[in-house]
Amino acid sequence: MNTANLQIEGLLVAVSTLMEALRARGALTAAEIDGALAEAEAALLADPERPPELSHAHVEAICFPVRYLRLANRSAGQGRVESFTDLAARVGREKP
Repeated sequence: MNTANLQIEGLLVAVSTLMEALRARGALTAAEIDGALAEAEAALLADPERPPELSHAHVEAICFPVRYLRLANRSAGQGRVESFTDLAARVGREKP
């Protein structure tokens, strides 16, 4: 496995833990976090500066971190704790 993938895994788990802390402290609601992440995903999908030679698969890869964090946010909001592997697999199955 590419070490960059391992670094991204660690980063995503860290950010999702920070999101949980923000919710737990009442700084942001799950809906507010999801809204911010939805805006981020929309901006990624609509980036006019993206090189046209990037394939659909590349764009999906670019959106993976945001989609992962959105699922992590929803799962934690429902009281579920899912592993990185489970959430990553769900991102692949639940692509828009």
